[in-house]
Amino acid sequence: MEPQSSDLTGKLLIAMPGIGDPRFENAVVFMCAHSPEGAMGLMINKRSEEIAVADVLDQLEIRPSPDMRPLPVHFGGPVEIGRGFVLHSTDYDADHASMEVGDAYAMTASRDILRDMALGSGPAERILCLGYAGWGPGQLEGEIAQNGWLSCDAAPDIVFETPDAQKWEAALLSLGVSPALLSGDAGRA
Repeated sequence: MEPQSSDLTGKLLIAMPGIGDPRFENAVVFMCAHSPEGAMGLMINKRSEEIAVADVLDQLEIRPSPDMRPLPVHFGGPVEIGRGFVLHSTDYDADHASMEVGDAYAMTASRDILRDMALGSGPAERILCLGYAGWGPGQLEGEIAQNGWLSCDAAPDIVFETPDAQKWEAALLSLGVSPALLSGDAGRA
């Protein structure tokens, strides 16, 4: 496990069994920002069952073209669930509205990226999330200390190519951790 003081920006958080919040059960969270002031991330493996991309585009009065590639909507987290965020590859910059997150990722929360994706352009790799996961100062560090989360490098193949239902296991395996060996019971020696 990484030291509590390390910056987790651009990493993946992997929810441990028994995290205590059903919204985060088996969650994989891409960390967009982490500092002493708090942390912000997007869950990248929980698809919304209630909302389709057509609903989002309709609400924003964006008409999709026939060239638009399929785009599922993910539950990004319980904060600001009506706000959209797109985690994407760095081949796209929405008029300087995109925030770079490390070398391989960017995050954009502007309507321009949705318009461009609806036209069949935009970033090559992308995940649309409604809402985000947020932590106040020291809150995430406390959850990590209580064995709520593991962290690993955010490999693009896990983030963008692995099916959502397999991302949790793939992230654990990238650390050499077998999901079958994890227990929801935290202990101290």
